[in-house]
Amino acid sequence: MDDEYDAVILGTGLKECILSGILSVTKHKVLHIDKNEYYGGESASLNIEQFFEQFRGEKPGTEVFGEGRRLSDYNIDLIPKLIMADGLLVKMLMFTQVHRYIELGQVEGSYVVVDGKLQKVPATDTEALSSPLLGFLEKRRCHKFFSFTADWKADDAKSHKGKDLNAMTCAELFQSYSLSENTQNFVGHAIALYRNEDYLNRPASEMVERMQLYFQSILRYGKSPYIYPLYGLGELPQAFARLSAVYGGTYMLRKPFEGVVTNDEGEVTGVTSEGETAKCKFVVSDPSYFPDKVTKSGEIVRCICFLKTSPIKKVGSAQIIVPAKQCGRQSDMYISYVSANHNVVPEGMFLAIVNAKVETADPNSELDAGLKVLGGDANIVDKFYKTSAIMAPKEDGKKDKVFISSTYDETSHFETTCLDILDIYKRITGKDLDLNVDLDKLREME
Repeated sequence: MDDEYDAVILGTGLKECILSGILSVTKHKVLHIDKNEYYGGESASLNIEQFFEQFRGEKPGTEVFGEGRRLSDYNIDLIPKLIMADGLLVKMLMFTQVHRYIELGQVEGSYVVVDGKLQKVPATDTEALSSPLLGFLEKRRCHKFFSFTADWKADDAKSHKGKDLNAMTCAELFQSYSLSENTQNFVGHAIALYRNEDYLNRPASEMVERMQLYFQSILRYGKSPYIYPLYGLGELPQAFARLSAVYGGTYMLRKPFEGVVTNDEGEVTGVTSEGETAKCKFVVSDPSYFPDKVTKSGEIVRCICFLKTSPIKKVGSAQIIVPAKQCGRQSDMYISYVSANHNVVPEGMFLAIVNAKVETADPNSELDAGLKVLGGDANIVDKFYKTSAIMAPKEDGKKDKVFISSTYDETSHFETTCLDILDIYKRITGKDLDLNVDLDKLREME
């Protein structure tokens, strides 16, 4: 380990591994170490024995979870995230060519809870016209609204139809089309994927861009805007780690962190582990390595569930949103589930994660509405709760050259994760990472 590097990266979470890969590709010499024995950190996928050891300190029961070969059939995510098919993470995968190292499967649907019932978020015009989410007259108004938002372009005045979406709020745009409160709730939370009602006072241009991302992602593969890695999300950090290694990056697992060395100006000059110091120009880290440099802004509660049957008949994987107004909360609840189709559990079992931002002194009970959607105790084989702090760096890292990521939020996709990665990259290099890649052209080259 006694050597000189451009960057020492602490932790093998997805954010850190993507940055490791990108920095390696851009000719930085990288040393990547992790105190854990597995890749992924908070974004890891564990086998069934690792999972039980972490949550209960015991081995899984063979009667329920199988024995022998079946134990290796589990790849259990610690956080629930899906990939927007036209989103930032796909652009990062294509930009770095990491998509060659992983297999992605389609997520079969996106659903929203309305008046206590699960409703499919329409993926086509035909589904929209037949959806019980909208009444007859509302369908006509929505058609005009969706046509406008699909055609709108920030730099094309003709597409604005006299509406300045930078000056108009989301609430005002809804009002201009006389959309009902239920429709507004559906559009804002199930399509634009806002977490609470604060967006209503934000510029309408932001919401329209989020809606366009949603529908462009649907157009990529059809049934839903989401895709998901075969063998779990833990495949993503491992794939970016392989990329970094191809470009000369060095990885060390089970490597304890003993602190940093700084110069007279307080800038980091090295990282110490097991009595050795690796010299470096800067450090990238997840929040767990520098508790004194991060601040807590709340908590997220998650419940990982093993299910007997699919929560939605004949649908093997889906995202489900429970809007705040539907369950008496201030922010939305998110559910995602996958199955043997994605090689994460054995045939005949389903894996679901319910998660939400903590709002009360009893976090676990806050997820009851989500567990009910999954079929309750009658359908849940076993469940595991975990409450995690929401952490973010106190400073931008430019002064001490320690660049710290934020923890993963409760959203069901990776867009906020990627925005944090892009922000860290800019703080390190002083310039934006250009991800304007032609996805269709790159796919043709595969």
